[in-house]
Amino acid sequence: MKYLFSILFLISAKATFSQTISGKVTSDALETKQIVIKLLNTNIKTEADSLGFYKLENIMEGNYKIQVTSTGLKTINQKIAVNNEDIHLDFELKEDNNELNEVVVSGTLKAVKRLESAVPVEVYSPVFFKKNPTPSIYDALQNINGVRPQLNCGVCNTGDIHINGLEGPYTLVMIDGMPIVSSLSTVYGLSGIPNSLVERIEIVKGPASSLYGSEAVGGLINIITKNPTNAPVFSADYFATSYFESNLDLGTKFNLGKKATSIIGLNYFNYDQVIDKDHDNFTDVTLSERISLFNKWSFARNNNRLFTVAVRGMYEDRWGGDTRWEKQFRGGDEIYGESIYTKRAELIGSYQLPFEEKLMLSFSGNVHYQDSRYGTTSYIANQKIGFLQLTWDKKNGQHDLLGGIAGRYTYYDDNTPATGEPENTWLPGVFVQDEITFSPKSQVLLGMRYDYNSIHGSIFTPRFAYRFKANENTIFRLNAGTGFRVVNLFTEDHAALSGSRDVVIESDLKPEKSVNVNLNYIQKINFGNGTFMGIETTAFYTRFSNKIISDYESDPNKILYNNIDGYAISQGISTNVDLNFPSGLKFILGATLLDNKNVENGISQRPFLTENFTGTWSVSYKIQPWNLSLDYTGNLYSPMKLPLLSETDPRSPESPWYSIQNIQFTYSGWKNFEIYGGIKNLLNFTPMQNNPFLISGADDPFDKNPDGLSFDTTYVYGQNQTIRGFWGLRYTFR
Repeated sequence: MKYLFSILFLISAKATFSQTISGKVTSDALETKQIVIKLLNTNIKTEADSLGFYKLENIMEGNYKIQVTSTGLKTINQKIAVNNEDIHLDFELKEDNNELNEVVVSGTLKAVKRLESAVPVEVYSPVFFKKNPTPSIYDALQNINGVRPQLNCGVCNTGDIHINGLEGPYTLVMIDGMPIVSSLSTVYGLSGIPNSLVERIEIVKGPASSLYGSEAVGGLINIITKNPTNAPVFSADYFATSYFESNLDLGTKFNLGKKATSIIGLNYFNYDQVIDKDHDNFTDVTLSERISLFNKWSFARNNNRLFTVAVRGMYEDRWGGDTRWEKQFRGGDEIYGESIYTKRAELIGSYQLPFEEKLMLSFSGNVHYQDSRYGTTSYIANQKIGFLQLTWDKKNGQHDLLGGIAGRYTYYDDNTPATGEPENTWLPGVFVQDEITFSPKSQVLLGMRYDYNSIHGSIFTPRFAYRFKANENTIFRLNAGTGFRVVNLFTEDHAALSGSRDVVIESDLKPEKSVNVNLNYIQKINFGNGTFMGIETTAFYTRFSNKIISDYESDPNKILYNNIDGYAISQGISTNVDLNFPSGLKFILGATLLDNKNVENGISQRPFLTENFTGTWSVSYKIQPWNLSLDYTGNLYSPMKLPLLSETDPRSPESPWYSIQNIQFTYSGWKNFEIYGGIKNLLNFTPMQNNPFLISGADDPFDKNPDGLSFDTTYVYGQNQTIRGFWGLRYTFR
């Protein structure tokens, strides 16, 4: 009899525990990350596969709350009663428009929700950048508050990225957390990073040298590439403009067995039209042909340990100059042209070591070769960077510890007089940080880093952060820290190479150092009718010592470089407002007030090409019955001080207030397809307005006539393309 009771008990138990919940999760976002489905207050959870299908098994009868979550999308919580039948349940995840709960890693080298991070981190997804499609990351950043792509040459159109008014060399640009976009590639390689490989971009404003070392003085931009597991099976995006620019992005995903997933991305950009609308016989926009190939692998391992490897290769051929220029004139003094050949290869990887402790080994390497001609001036440079880092991540009670050792090797050589022998620089370092949680409302971060530069010696950078969460909707953060930057002048200042000015380095340049403090405030407001508002305000202050300044005014025929005999200040306040209405209308508004100055001998001067005010906006509205979206984006800049050659230079000493505005319409009524088009630079602004010319001495680029103004290309502050139309087509198959 006891065997009969045992059999009946097993049958009953099987019936009680054998219920399942299954279905499919879809999303209105083009890129969906990891989707987790779980029953709250139980250990039952799973992840959706690449197509969105999921299954929860062995569920007892009862009442539950099921939760569906994915980074950057709104969480779904739904009550459900489980009886004696299997349940089929589908979900649709919507975009989390305020993005305040996005998971970020750049602030602390740990994956943490943005609202929980002690360090303020701004996050931008591909959805944001598609509001104004561009062929590269460099161009895409123009609509981010406090961030300005700055052209540094009126002929070849190379540039860098300013954060809060600080020049490009103060911004560390990383790919997947690896500091490989620096020096040469900061100037020449940024335009070669295609939007197609980007999952999100994280921006930290203010020094981050205590975690990332040199170059993270003014801030950092971390480009997070796509996760192969969550990427679409195939995607294509092509657009062209009325300037006859064309850009193609292709991406595909494939599996190699059950252990490896890979994505391949190809970007091709071409612009080959000689256009001279300002009638100075020089090209308005650099002609360019660029190709970039990206391949990333993700490997499945036991205990969900991470292992990813990515490679990228990029080649670009660009030129600008006299409209009659051809390759046969390269490097000669007959017809002036600036011709730049760029070759670049990168390797990036992360491997979690197979130990109980969380140990992550990260590595990267890149080779960058530059062959440039600026008229008769040649600049041929070769740079190799290798980086290796081991981090240890440990939680112990109220302490969240992170420690690491890093090593960076840089080889640099060029043919300029300032580089006699190739430079071999070693930069080993060790860092540690501790996030201490005193209560759910109060958190402190303490960090420090020690680096030893083989040329400049020891460098110490401490860091402090405090986060106070008054309630779920109100957060205050206080951050303070130091930064440092080791300078490689010729790879960073394009003005030192183009034009006819002689370069004079007045003394041995010392590493730049900075001290920074900023106060951050976030307020979320839910109005109850589906309307949401997010406000984020940051006040910042940075003081530099040893800052390297370029003097254009003492001698019109020279650029004088030296460490400042005094100090420099960058201070201001920045506000972002995110406003969403239930009707589908969305506003993203930003404004930054800046006060940047160099102080020597008690005299304060504003640096060249530094604005006092920046404004950005994005207005979006979706007409659901028509499957039509409208995006209106733009920026506004206050006047900037510009470098003139002499008192007789007729050009304006300051730029005017100017704004670049764009409008786009997107139709998504066809399955897997999007058609988009619009107008860029609606106000038809160009720097030529209110100026007799932009390029000084364009009629005498080799300075054969000493009586006129010298040939100079440094008078440039914005793009020189007039109003133009664009159209494009996207296809995504999952």
